[in-house]
Amino acid sequence: MGRGRAKAKQQKVARKLKYSSGGTDLERLRSELGVAEDEGSPSGPSGPDDSYTEPQDDLIDRYADLADKYSDSDK
Repeated sequence: MGRGRAKAKQQKVARKLKYSSGGTDLERLRSELGVAEDEGSPSGPSGPDDSYTEPQDDLIDRYADLADKYSDSDK
């Protein structure tokens, strides 16, 4: 006895989580995780003019130089 009441309560909580509209408090989450907010960095998505480079760019450049060097000697 009593199993039905516990199951109904679990279903109610699950339904509430499934159909909730979000409402995540990001400031509270940040404080719980202990993450400091960067004041100097701009907020929002980064634009296409950012100076981000792929980690492999240096290798690509080096191998492109080698490819140019050896393709010229073959002709």
